[in-house]
Amino acid sequence: MFMGGLVGAIVSGSLWLLSAALGTWSSPRRGIAALVIGGSFIFPLMVLLLRAMGRRASLSAGNPLGGLAMQVAFTIPLSYPLIAAATIHRLNWFYPAFMIVVGAHYLPFVFLYGMWQFAVLSVLLVGGGVAIGIAMPDAFSLGGWLTGLVLLLFAFVGRSIALRPERQEAPPAS
Repeated sequence: MFMGGLVGAIVSGSLWLLSAALGTWSSPRRGIAALVIGGSFIFPLMVLLLRAMGRRASLSAGNPLGGLAMQVAFTIPLSYPLIAAATIHRLNWFYPAFMIVVGAHYLPFVFLYGMWQFAVLSVLLVGGGVAIGIAMPDAFSLGGWLTGLVLLLFAFVGRSIALRPERQEAPPAS
C-alpha cells in the first residue's frame, strides 16, 4: 500500500538532506529549523505524492492498526523536549538525538507493515546516532547527511521488497 516505504522515505530523506545542507552551509539554527518544522509536513507530503501516483494513501477504515500507526507517528514530536535537552547540552548532539528518536520510531513498523527491514533501518539510525554522538561529538551535520542517505537507500530497498510479490504473480513474458 505505501509502496514499501518508498514515498515516505524519499520525503523524509530529502528533508534530512536539506536540513544537513542548511546546517553545513548556512547555520545550525537553519538546519535545526528545517528538520523540526519540515518534519511536520512529512506525512501530508507523503499522502499528496501517493495520491498523485494513483495509490491509496491511508489504511482501510476497518484496519485495527490504524490507531497504532497514528500513535507511532506522534512519538517523534512528543520526543522534541528530549532532543531539545540534548541540543541545549551540546549543539552537535541535535542530529544524533534526532536519529535515535526517529530510529526507535521505525521499530514498530516491522509489525505494522510486516517488513523486518524496518528493524535494520531502526538499528542503523539508533546505532549511527549513538556512534556519532560518542565518537564524533564535534561533527554537527554528519548525522543529518547520514540519515538522509540511509533513508533514500531504504526507499529503494523497501520498494524492491514490496514489488517481489507483484513480480512473482506476473505472467512470464512470451
